[in-house]
Amino acid sequence: MTALEASITDQFIRVSKAHRQLTAQELQKLGLHLGQEQTLFQLWEEDGLTQSQLADAACVDISTITRMVERMESAGLLQRRPDPKDARISRVYLTERGRALREPVEQLWRTLEARLVQKLTVTEQALLRRMLIQMAANLT
Repeated sequence: MTALEASITDQFIRVSKAHRQLTAQELQKLGLHLGQEQTLFQLWEEDGLTQSQLADAACVDISTITRMVERMESAGLLQRRPDPKDARISRVYLTERGRALREPVEQLWRTLEARLVQKLTVTEQALLRRMLIQMAANLT
């Protein structure tokens, strides 16, 4: 094992890349692009969020969310409507097609999670989750 391979950073990057690639492949089967599932998850929890709220939740800038929302709107997954109290604000709502993807995307997420932790004990999974939360906090 090289010094690079022994580093936590290298292993974290390898896991992240493999997870991202597998997720993208599986989402493509559902007609989605990587990242769009996160927007759907947010809207399944609370439909009618603003683009700013979606950007904050995804930790991306507003221009990134604007492009994603436009693409998802073109695909018939969601629609933008003016806020009833403030016409300067646009709210994002799921369409029937967007709502219909909930079960397949949630099943995909469960399958990916199971594959990711398949040889870890429940205790190891809890420890890993705690460590990842701490690592994210360390970097922000």
